Amino acid sequence: MYKNKITQALLLGAGMAVAATSFSTLAADVPAGTKLAAKQELVRGNGTEVASIDPHKTEGVPESHVIRDLLEGLVNQDADGNTIPGVAESWETTDNTKFTFHLRKDAKWSNGDPVTAQDFVYSFKRAVDPNTASPYSWYLEMTTMENAADIIAGKKDKETLGVKALDDHTLVIQLEQAVPYFVKMMGHTTVKPVHQATVEKFGDQWTKPENFVGNGAFVLEKWVVNERIELVRSANYWDNDKTVINKVTFLPIENQVAEMNRFLSGEIQITNELPIEHFKRLKKDHSDSVDVKGNLCSYYYGFNNAKAPFDDVRVRKALSYTIDRNIVANAILGQGQKPAYFLTPEITAGFNPELPAYGQLSQKERIAEAKKLLAEAGFDKNNPLEFTLLYNTSENHKKIATAIQSMWKKDLGVKVTLENQEWKTYLDTRRQGNFDVTRAGWCGDYNEASSFLSLMQSNNSSNDPKYNSKEYDALMAQAMAATSDAEREELYVKAEKLLAADMPIAPIYQYVTSRLVSPKVGGYPSNNAEDKLFSKDMYIVE
Repeated sequence: MYKNKITQALLLGAGMAVAATSFSTLAADVPAGTKLAAKQELVRGNGTEVASIDPHKTEGVPESHVIRDLLEGLVNQDADGNTIPGVAESWETTDNTKFTFHLRKDAKWSNGDPVTAQDFVYSFKRAVDPNTASPYSWYLEMTTMENAADIIAGKKDKETLGVKALDDHTLVIQLEQAVPYFVKMMGHTTVKPVHQATVEKFGDQWTKPENFVGNGAFVLEKWVVNERIELVRSANYWDNDKTVINKVTFLPIENQVAEMNRFLSGEIQITNELPIEHFKRLKKDHSDSVDVKGNLCSYYYGFNNAKAPFDDVRVRKALSYTIDRNIVANAILGQGQKPAYFLTPEITAGFNPELPAYGQLSQKERIAEAKKLLAEAGFDKNNPLEFTLLYNTSENHKKIATAIQSMWKKDLGVKVTLENQEWKTYLDTRRQGNFDVTRAGWCGDYNEASSFLSLMQSNNSSNDPKYNSKEYDALMAQAMAATSDAEREELYVKAEKLLAADMPIAPIYQYVTSRLVSPKVGGYPSNNAEDKLFSKDMYIVE
């Protein structure tokens, strides 16, 4: 998978001494002879209005799509998902606990200030500071960065975080445990830097177009809420000479049919999704525009484990078993999605999950077991189970929710009320625990099983189902301390078995990314499992 041998050694070689090595730059690579369009403007559907573009205040995929163009972290990804240099042009480690990053000297903020190691020190400390209230602060804890857990818990000062600037271009990060995939983790939105002077001057208003300062290939020019976000090229970006796109527009379109129509009319070059009911027609009539690729994401329903009756594992199992995953994945979606019986998708590198016992049953057998469990929990025709299913506004989510609502009613006599909320409200509702059952999806922050399994740890602030298992936490702690990949995978498999036994969530399907991409868009990364799209690497042909 890794094209660069040194990158492979850094990411996978536990305890391997690796010398500092420079990497060649990978940016927009326009093949010789390509005729570029005179107008280099890219319009992308983004699914919904973003909650924020502050990397330390966000937790969603729509936000990451925009932030990836505006801010650059230590590392990026290429079209195949390989980790490549970002602000850091090289790095080294001898033990996978202490990492030294060497920052490029020509990296600049959009206002012309140099990007320094101190910018990353400030940003990492801001991310873990309880006063920031970052919904993704736990991510720094999962890196095992020194003192991150205690800082987030309010036990230590943020100044004790294991990160320091040796000079303007040398950043040293100290971990508490060896993490061989740590460099991969540095590609995430939460560990992108912010401009300290701008944040301190404007506070929460720093993300307004008139105040914004970023270090990415593009800078924020215009933001009309619920209408569009417009970005233009940053002349100060270190690799601006290789950027071809001059302007990027993100449209928050929640209705997939409306998005499809705007694509077919030529207004959009890349959609966020496809309307599932039009997939077969689009494949037939617009085969050159339909792009389907495996995606490092899982779709599931989360039960509120802290609230009756979902604190009863029998209720959770009954509802999970009754979901016919084959119908959802193959009949409703039918774009290559896989039925899911575990949280971690099979596409995840170095992970080979075992199908749990309930996944080996026929659907008829699962329903029979579900009826038995629900009756044992005290629910029947005379005392039917009633609850609300929460999902964020989307026609595709609605279709799935309606189908599963019907399954629950037909096979278990359960009465379900569907409730949809717009993205930002939905995130707040989930975080506050004001739900019975909620639709959810999780995409890997890096290509390793812990990116999924850490979600269900009791100390993870994104653990909205409020699953709390000392046994599970202990397994994950053991996995983090494991000294070999084989030992770590064995513990991950045990963690998945425990999730199947406790059923805090109902895995439903493993994603694919299916969208419409104009044949005029060059450089689109069709082989990136994490769907990390960088507009700077794309271009428009005639």
